[in-house]
Amino acid sequence: MTPAVFSHGDLRLYLLSLLNEAPQHGYGIIQALTDRTGGTYTPSAGTIYPRLAKLEEEGLVSKTIDGRTTIYAITDAGRAELTSREEDLVGIEAGLSDSVRLIASEVRQSVQDAMRSLRADLATAAQDEKRSAKARARAEGMGDERTTSREQLQRADAVINAFRAQIRTDLRTHVAKGGTLPASVVSDLERSLDDAAHAVTRGLAAPGA
Repeated sequence: MTPAVFSHGDLRLYLLSLLNEAPQHGYGIIQALTDRTGGTYTPSAGTIYPRLAKLEEEGLVSKTIDGRTTIYAITDAGRAELTSREEDLVGIEAGLSDSVRLIASEVRQSVQDAMRSLRADLATAAQDEKRSAKARARAEGMGDERTTSREQLQRADAVINAFRAQIRTDLRTHVAKGGTLPASVVSDLERSLDDAAHAVTRGLAAPGA
């Protein structure tokens, strides 16, 4: 996922920037990157530690062992590198903000599209149920309402399960490819599901339902 957030070589400079703020262990660096990107980018240990090792080889970073924890700190040479590339760092931070907004927007749009599809399926199911109920009433009088309700309940279960499977697949595929799932997207999903639930409740309470 690094290329989607950091251009080639940018993560290296950004790591120096983080260590210039304070010495840090590897997990702390990963957490800092997650926090700085609002949860849209969480690098793996396999991404961070090789870059830290390379910075150490170049003399830009030093490390000390504290028990079972390795602490990384920027060196004077690292600060000089950071100072000489101050304008590059400003550009990286601006590009990072743009990338984070784009990633969050794409994931949010995927969830919103899925919710629109679910609402459309539920609306279609409700309309079909009303038409079927009227047809049965004309042909059989009142008909067997309990049997009809059970049939529609099975249909509703199928619609909901299909939506659940689709959205789980989309989200799991996104994360498996290295993407992250922002809290704001999950909140949007919760609100949309709540809206759909209220719509169903209103439909059940409507006259003739």
